[in-house]
Amino acid sequence: MSKSWRTVWTALALAMAVAVVGCATMSLNTITNLTPSRLPRKDNDQYWFSVEFDSRQRTMIRESQRTLVIVGDEVYEMNRVPLTANRWETLVPVPADQSVVNYFYRFEYDYKAIPEPQFMVIDSKPYRLTITSAW
Repeated sequence: MSKSWRTVWTALALAMAVAVVGCATMSLNTITNLTPSRLPRKDNDQYWFSVEFDSRQRTMIRESQRTLVIVGDEVYEMNRVPLTANRWETLVPVPADQSVVNYFYRFEYDYKAIPEPQFMVIDSKPYRLTITSAW
């Protein structure tokens, strides 16, 4: 193989590697946890959980989207925040004797596919809320 062909093949291999790594790091969905990691204890033991879910999936049927926060074995449906894009929130009760809450978000939706729409479920990474003593 001549030196010029070797240079072409090396450049081509490098370009393909960059393309593969670039595609692997591009995320179709972005989940942003808006719930603080620490909150002071409240008298009513109710805490707001908020999340933002941005998707670049063009085939998503947005009206079908359902967002949940899962705390242990309990599932709480979240409500879309009016006048904002892609933001969800709900109140979650936390027993007075509990100071750590482990949770994650689940996003469910239908997307357009052939021959019929398909169902998608995406779970966030796990998060932790620490409830501190009241001031």
